[in-house]
Amino acid sequence: MELNENARIDTSQIDDTRGSGGGGGGIGGLPIGGGGLTGIIVTVLLALVGGYFGINTLSGGGNEPQSGDNTTLQQECSQSDAIKQLDCRNVLFVNSIQAFWTKELPQSFGETYKPAKTVFFSNQVNTGCGAADSGTGPFYCPSDDRVYIDLTFYQLLADQLGAPGEFAQPYVLAHEYGHHVQDLIGTEAQMRREQQRDPSEANKLSVKLELQADCYAGVWAKGATGTSDAGGQKIFTSLTSEDIQQGIDTAGKIGDDTLQQRSGGTINPAEFTHGTSAQRQQWFRTGYDKGDPKACDTFAAGAVS
Repeated sequence: MELNENARIDTSQIDDTRGSGGGGGGIGGLPIGGGGLTGIIVTVLLALVGGYFGINTLSGGGNEPQSGDNTTLQQECSQSDAIKQLDCRNVLFVNSIQAFWTKELPQSFGETYKPAKTVFFSNQVNTGCGAADSGTGPFYCPSDDRVYIDLTFYQLLADQLGAPGEFAQPYVLAHEYGHHVQDLIGTEAQMRREQQRDPSEANKLSVKLELQADCYAGVWAKGATGTSDAGGQKIFTSLTSEDIQQGIDTAGKIGDDTLQQRSGGTINPAEFTHGTSAQRQQWFRTGYDKGDPKACDTFAAGAVS
């Protein structure tokens, strides 16, 4: 996977609420040992299987989402070696994902794409879905139409869950933006209504929503090399089969069954909320192979066993 060093990094698509902005020591301008990568979070990650890589309404009522100060991030991402920095690379991933859906959503669903900001945070953050901390993992909040991530999560993903591939990062973000797409076209709201009508099917419906977001991530991956910045510069110069395999491998590390095993428990399908490792891999691959979001109808009869 190669990013175009000439592509404009559009930090306006980010709200940087980290206390130090984009600068500081550590990996890619992120302080090592700060919020997010702690033993507590690892424990929570393995114990609360359903709380990661998904859509999140949290609890405790909505709050006013925090406003970010992108000054330091803007400065960092305007430097000549910006794409070497973790946070700037993730800004470009967001830029690519949103550029893709800006064109694809009207073509596939007849809906205008409405951009959603990604919030970089450390330790804790206020969202329209309630207060969250780093242990919540990356998530999309439909109440304020934002994606939230503590970027130190990628270290946890690599070190604790065995998904060190660089393409794991855009896969995570593309999954979350898949939820934004679901929100825009009404899939998420319809799913919630069905959960209310039949609470006994709530977890199965959640699994279908999450697998569809995995599929949408695969659809973006198929079209990623065709995405450009506002000036027409390609964002990706290359995306290889090895990169796609890293996405598939990551999906396999975060299935409900795999995480239940890692937490020391038994596999209990009744508690699945995101799908098995095999299902997540299957639907990411389906999205990539088909390159068509309409092929991602996980809610169709028989689509998910």
